[in-house]
Amino acid sequence: MTEEEQRLARAARLQKMRRRKRRQMFMRTYSKIIYPGAGLLLLVLIIGVSVAVHHGKSDKTETIEVQASEPAGIEDTDDMAGTGTPEDEPYAGIDGAMDDADADDTGGESSDSEYGPYAEVYSEDKDAFFDGYSVAVTDSAGYPPEDEVLSTHAVLIDAVSGEVVAAKDANVRIYPASMTKILTLLVAAEHVSNLDDTFRIDISITDYAYSHDCSAVGFACGESVTVRDLMYGTILPSGADAALALAEYVAGDHSLFVDMMNAKLDELGLSGSAHFTNCVGVYDDDHYCTLCDMAMIMKAALENDLAREILHAHIYTTSKTEEHPDGIEISNWFLRRIEDKDTGGEVVCAKTGFVNESGCCGASYEITDSGRRYICVTADAWSSWRCIYDHVAMYNNFAS
Repeated sequence: MTEEEQRLARAARLQKMRRRKRRQMFMRTYSKIIYPGAGLLLLVLIIGVSVAVHHGKSDKTETIEVQASEPAGIEDTDDMAGTGTPEDEPYAGIDGAMDDADADDTGGESSDSEYGPYAEVYSEDKDAFFDGYSVAVTDSAGYPPEDEVLSTHAVLIDAVSGEVVAAKDANVRIYPASMTKILTLLVAAEHVSNLDDTFRIDISITDYAYSHDCSAVGFACGESVTVRDLMYGTILPSGADAALALAEYVAGDHSLFVDMMNAKLDELGLSGSAHFTNCVGVYDDDHYCTLCDMAMIMKAALENDLAREILHAHIYTTSKTEEHPDGIEISNWFLRRIEDKDTGGEVVCAKTGFVNESGCCGASYEITDSGRRYICVTADAWSSWRCIYDHVAMYNNFAS
């Protein structure tokens, strides 16, 4: 082989080695990218198949199993917080969650009531309550069983005699969260004269609800809303937009309305232990009351015909507007969830609340099968369902 042939042979071998080396480098790089991706894809496929199989099984057995999720459309960040499901609670296997189809059958038919579609609300109650707005926790009051009432604070009051039937830290200061709106409703109910009058929602109202992470009815900026809709919207979905609009409609200014709320507390004899800084229930260190105070606020609201009917409403549809041609359907989820629970009577009025500092809380009113009347207030439950079952336990253990 000549020298030139040897040179060409060496060049060919060198080129072949370079091509092999490039292939090896490509394969190493390819394997680093493709193999993990293929593994991840395989994992995703496995998870997808597992979820599909799980849901397939769930669909086949949904007629006999309890639905584990909270009902759609539940209120709020500011109210009842959606933490916890029926399966977290001891009654879950019996009652479970109320789904939308079941819940839509509640709430009452339309009537000619000047206050709206909920006219039949025990009109005699106004004269049935004990006189005054002061109650005392005595040694005779029962103590809620620790394994049944898990809220940190609880009180049950006989609304006819004024006796505190059972109590747990009922005179300790709490932050009332959206239970505040019971007083908002009462003060407004005492000052409005035309429920068909309208109020225009402005950006300051929608911004307040958004910036404070409050629940809202969903009124649009610029929408003209009736006073009736504002009142129902304040209670059923615990709408901050409705409460603020109601305050401005009544007093012309939120702060002036809060002054009216505190004046009402003073009138009820509660100003020594209760003070509010807003009409919504947004946390403030100077926004507080006790459970006994809230029970008395609830009592005062129940003695007002309009306030009582709104606190009784299960479902309500707001007026049709350009922004909402079909209106907005709103619900009192506490009433819709507790109505199928065995409490020894009927829970006819309620309002809930939630802020981190107070946990899930609620105030409710029951008429027992024997005709007795009770007001229950609890605070600092870990979930909305726990709050409901604590009310069930209070009524079952102490109401007669």
